[in-house]
Amino acid sequence: MARYTGRGVHYQVVHDLGSRIVGGRYAPGDVLDLRELGEELDVSLTVLREALKVLTGKGLVDARQKRGTFVRPRSAWDLLDADVIDWRIDGGDAARVLRDLADLRSVIEPAVAHRAAGRRTEADLAALDAALRAMAEAGGDAVAAAEADVAFHRALLAATGNELFARMDLLLEPGLRARDRLVHAHTGVDDPVPSHRAVLDAVRAGDAARAELAMLDLLAKALADLDTVAAPAERR
Repeated sequence: MARYTGRGVHYQVVHDLGSRIVGGRYAPGDVLDLRELGEELDVSLTVLREALKVLTGKGLVDARQKRGTFVRPRSAWDLLDADVIDWRIDGGDAARVLRDLADLRSVIEPAVAHRAAGRRTEADLAALDAALRAMAEAGGDAVAAAEADVAFHRALLAATGNELFARMDLLLEPGLRARDRLVHAHTGVDDPVPSHRAVLDAVRAGDAARAELAMLDLLAKALADLDTVAAPAERR
């Protein structure tokens, strides 16, 4: 699920090949000619093989004796991987990625808010306060706003007091971070602070029913923002 953070030529090859596969330039089952690719990208076979190891870890490619290195079917891809999400968005699949994320959040996060209201600690409230404050102070900085938003939802998961819920940040964060970078960079979307504050106020008050309703309202606003951001992409 982690974003690949290598450097230099190796990094570039990983992202070049990954975006080609996710973008559909190579179809599932296609065998990659490593020598031809090495010549095209002007890299050694060693660099290319190291890059392919990274893509293997993301479920995009595999290798077999006598068959060589081939593109795996979409069902094998790690669709929660941060790079795969970015490559899908960059490749024109933003609307589907973001709508799938919204659907997933609608199932998980109202229940999370409900439980957090009954179980939160003072430390949890402090973490939520800090994230909300960072969100308010982000101004027009889309990256800072996205990180603050992710921190808020991570803190809310932790406030359930359930370690398994807390680890659902691994499920939600890559898509949420990508979604937030797009949404917060758009000038026509709703200010996220009031809807997040409503959730926090209900959690602080220990009102589980109100916290769940506040989260449903937050998600409705997030879906409206998604319509604003994704519509131009769907028309391209």
